[in-house]
Amino acid sequence: MASIRDLKKDIDFLTSEVFTECYVKQFAKADIDKKRLAEIMVEAVKFRSEFIARTNHSNGKENPKIVKEYFKKLRHDLLAGYINMSKDIEGL
Repeated sequence: MASIRDLKKDIDFLTSEVFTECYVKQFAKADIDKKRLAEIMVEAVKFRSEFIARTNHSNGKENPKIVKEYFKKLRHDLLAGYINMSKDIEGL
């Protein structure tokens, strides 16, 4: 199982990827909806805060099976959230 430190680095990396995609889209396309782009960036900040908090507060620390399932679901939700934000950026 990966460490919590690595998971937090992954969260930060995915958040920075969303910001990078937003900036590239802003400079590549002149007629982009900048208000929607700013909303996506705010979502990315909330996304990061939510997942860092979820990483810090896992349930069932005394039972390894519960912890493993918790972090498995957390990683799944993390990737799903990133994919949704990427699709939103592509749709602009």
